[in-house]
Amino acid sequence: MATVAAPDHGATGHNTAHAYWLARAAKLAYAAPDVIDTTAREWGFHRVRHHRTPHRQPFPLEDTQAYTAASDKMIVVAFRGTEPLRIRDWLSDVNTPPWPGPGGNGLVHYGFGQALESVFSDVKDAIDTFRDNGQTLWFTGHSLGGALAMLAGASLYFEDPRLLADGVYTYGQPRTCDRVLAGAYDEAFVKRMHRYVNNNDIVPQVPPQPLYHHVDALHYIDSTGKIRDSVTFLGGVTDRLKGLAADVFAPTSDALRDHCIDKYVTALEKNLSSA
Repeated sequence: MATVAAPDHGATGHNTAHAYWLARAAKLAYAAPDVIDTTAREWGFHRVRHHRTPHRQPFPLEDTQAYTAASDKMIVVAFRGTEPLRIRDWLSDVNTPPWPGPGGNGLVHYGFGQALESVFSDVKDAIDTFRDNGQTLWFTGHSLGGALAMLAGASLYFEDPRLLADGVYTYGQPRTCDRVLAGAYDEAFVKRMHRYVNNNDIVPQVPPQPLYHHVDALHYIDSTGKIRDSVTFLGGVTDRLKGLAADVFAPTSDALRDHCIDKYVTALEKNLSSA
């Protein structure tokens, strides 16, 4: 299996190696602050700021956590996710009123809007402080963190078009917004948005349609672990059935297993040898 010794701080576009490292950065968001600091330094990031909701939110999240790491060439903002059963439960609540989208573009799920607002000013301040050498800017996150990474990139750009992120990479991201914001995002983030979905991962299937939608960008990880940049509806259905059949003793648990960030990291690492 191919490996990459260190992230490429000079990366400017999409490739499997870069997607692999941003998946690892998303995974790191689940770690304790001291582990994040140590690992970020090992990866060549000499400045790190942690972001966390200053007080507990009664609904739908206990708190929001993220970190911003900077080197002389690159800034990465990574948002932490949450447990798949928890996110499935509250994202499936269609009675919650939507939250206004960034820059007046469409709507987002209330939980996403509230979660991002609780840390966004600090995230933006960290970017403004760290971006002192024209560094590239990347957002990443897994699960809920993927939704927040997408919205953070959107909030920066739609509030100030000069602040267009070089890339947004999400893994197991839920449906985040309505059709209006998705369309505006697709237009603004052409070749900059990269949404990875692993086979039967349950979280990208919520919140329910038709109010909530995904952006168009998709890299689908099939039941064999191969990344496909396009898949037909019928092909996707057939492949998901293969994934369900892989464990004849517990087929329904496949949807939760496929959501694990480790599954994404492993699949991307596996694909490095064929990239």
